[in-house]
Amino acid sequence: MQDAETLAARLPAARRLAAAAWARVRRLPFAVSHAPHLLRALVRADELWLTLLASLIGVITGLLVVGMNQTSQRAHELLYALPRGQHLSAQPRIALWQALIPAAGGLLLAGVTVTLTRLRPRRAIDPIEANALYGGKMSFWDSLVVVAQTMVSNGFGASVGLEAAFAQIGGAVASRAGRAFRLRRGDMRVLVGAGTAGAIAAAFNAPLTGAFYAFELVIGTYTLATLAPVVAASIAAVTIQRVLLGDSPGFDVPPLVANETTLLPLLVLGVIAALCGVLVMRGVTFVEALYRRLPIPAWLRPATGGLVVGCLALATPTVLASGHGALREGLTADLALPSLVMVLTLKAAASAVSLGSGFRGGLFFASLLMGALLGKIFAVVMLMISPVPIFPEVIYGLVGMSAFAVAIVGGPLTMAFLALESTGSLPLTAAVLCAAVVSSLTVRRSFGYSFATWRFHLRGESIRSAVDIGWMRSLTVGRMMRRDVRTVLSSMPLPALRAEFPLGSTNRVVCVDEAGRYAGIIWLADAYAAGRDAARVGDILHCQQTALLPEMTVKQAIDRFEAAEADALAVVDATETMRVTGLLTEQHALRRYAEELDRRRRELSGE
Repeated sequence: MQDAETLAARLPAARRLAAAAWARVRRLPFAVSHAPHLLRALVRADELWLTLLASLIGVITGLLVVGMNQTSQRAHELLYALPRGQHLSAQPRIALWQALIPAAGGLLLAGVTVTLTRLRPRRAIDPIEANALYGGKMSFWDSLVVVAQTMVSNGFGASVGLEAAFAQIGGAVASRAGRAFRLRRGDMRVLVGAGTAGAIAAAFNAPLTGAFYAFELVIGTYTLATLAPVVAASIAAVTIQRVLLGDSPGFDVPPLVANETTLLPLLVLGVIAALCGVLVMRGVTFVEALYRRLPIPAWLRPATGGLVVGCLALATPTVLASGHGALREGLTADLALPSLVMVLTLKAAASAVSLGSGFRGGLFFASLLMGALLGKIFAVVMLMISPVPIFPEVIYGLVGMSAFAVAIVGGPLTMAFLALESTGSLPLTAAVLCAAVVSSLTVRRSFGYSFATWRFHLRGESIRSAVDIGWMRSLTVGRMMRRDVRTVLSSMPLPALRAEFPLGSTNRVVCVDEAGRYAGIIWLADAYAAGRDAARVGDILHCQQTALLPEMTVKQAIDRFEAAEADALAVVDATETMRVTGLLTEQHALRRYAEELDRRRRELSGE
């Protein structure tokens, strides 16, 4: 009994010690909370120092990407008994017992997720969302949770890629460094873009691909002011990757001769790839909705999804992991049409089931593989139509790869530069760019989202790109309104109103009822021009049913002004109580909106 009482007495002290230890662990990354004052001043004042900081972040990101890639490869070799250096998706077959490995990974992922969620219950913010809404601010520890979940998912063979984890950790490192240097909002967004650029560049051994991934998807625009930091981070990350692993070979392609007529099949392929990409994105959403309807506990969903993926892998191991090995071999392999269709269908199903059941990861590299398979299918069909091939099969595969990835990920220039850096063929790059633009237009017209922005849409976020709209959300009615508002009762006689508010003293007066609720607005000129029919204030009210709320953004306020055709509106605390808290004029809202727009323009142009 005494031992139990002693243990109970010691528990609070143990909890305090554990909390203190966890607080120290949280401070381990970037243990110095703020950089020295001189360095902060240099980075904030000089673009050269910001570029040097971006280069350092590129080095760190390159090391992290190499480490994560090697860890995932070692996990595949250990779990699936692979020879050293061979890729999982390139294996001809797997054993029956190995089909259970993804399910075991799902159980481990559930345990990791439950444990980490208790420590970090917040949802992680990815670089696109951070730059669009939060000025580039990301949580380093929340990002580590995403990395851990993605490593488990990919390491056990789920049909997801590591590229999402690469971009997440690259953006998180950059964001943490930006906060240490207390960067301004615009510089923070550029630095987060540089971190993700380094991550993608190191993942694909392609500095231009990484840079334009940041421009198109993470920063949302390209300017001369963002060029140096982003490119410096990409080059630094690729340099580290090549020092550690060497320069990986690209794809060998035959000489390409194309004109406007021969490009037509590639443009058709771009449209088909876009529509197939939309089907894959819809498929992920369908599987998620199906799991929500099934009576399966949330912690068991990844295991069941892993079991489905394992069964699909018995037909072809190409569906496992992201598909690095399968892509390189698939572009040159000579497969029959039924085999190509089967592999493409199973890979799309495996990716949808993996993400829909709860595995973490991305579709970037999986989309490249699916696009290459679609391109080869298109090439076989073209041979059936015309016995004389217009392009070699590998050309269709590369174009389909790029167009499909544009549909899923977005970024036509990103995919064009990936083709250029992978093949060194400028004519092929021009053909890829044409198909990528057609694919992008088709997706935007038929669907409207990339995979990342589609996920935001499902969560209720109106984000179409990484263009900064967070400032608009922070510029609320509550911050802009005047609080010194005098109110009158709706039952007040007009002579009393004229006596209290002489003509010229104000333009408008807010009116409330006997219970103190908002009743409307009186234009003082109407009060003096009213005839004998209007005996009290309540007879000449305007905007009785229209008011603003403090949490409304400036854009919502401007829309409300236009709908009410009013140049001023009262601000109430809530729609239930309708207590007047302030007044906002349309002129002031438009001026503040224009000032913020001009500030963002100057940030983008580097002024």
